Amino acid sequence: MIPKTIGLTGGIGSGKTTVTGFFEDLGVPVYIADTEAKALMNRSKIIKRKLTQLFGNAAYLEGVLNKPFIAQQIFNDKIVLKKINAIVHPKVAKHFENWVKKQNSPYVISESAIIFENESYKKYNYIITVIAPENTRINRVIERDNSSSKKVKAIINNQWSDDKKTLLSDFVITNIDLENTKLQVIEIHKKLLDKITNL
Repeated sequence: MIPKTIGLTGGIGSGKTTVTGFFEDLGVPVYIADTEAKALMNRSKIIKRKLTQLFGNAAYLEGVLNKPFIAQQIFNDKIVLKKINAIVHPKVAKHFENWVKKQNSPYVISESAIIFENESYKKYNYIITVIAPENTRINRVIERDNSSSKKVKAIINNQWSDDKKTLLSDFVITNIDLENTKLQVIEIHKKLLDKITNL
């Protein structure tokens, strides 16, 4: 039986990685869309060709994706971002489909920051959104990436608000205290197994 698919999302600094780690501890297979997208951008000849057509030879340095250059191109340019997404996302979606078929579990989790923004939330059986107060998120990202408050706020403003996301979510995890977050994950895991076995 093919596992049910759960989309897990949350804004920058909400703590998606922490939450997916707790699900993995419970034996749930997790697919990190961003990691897989970066791997495919380095592996797929089709993606390489299309990105080189879009940005020129500076897109890759010695066959490896030039991440700082690409990040510079998409920063504050939604049109360029849409063009990249149109090249990469269909390949990631196909890769995810094939990955799901190989998993032996009642359900799997796909973690992505832009499930709502790119409308892929419609393809999942259930959606989990991770939220945290904005100040907490900003401080986490500054600490993690050595970024500036201004830069983090700009990213937050480009993403859907937590209020908007939670309206379309089946489960919401408030990630402030680690122990409490862990308990929320265990509770959702039980509910998902219950829902799936009763489908």
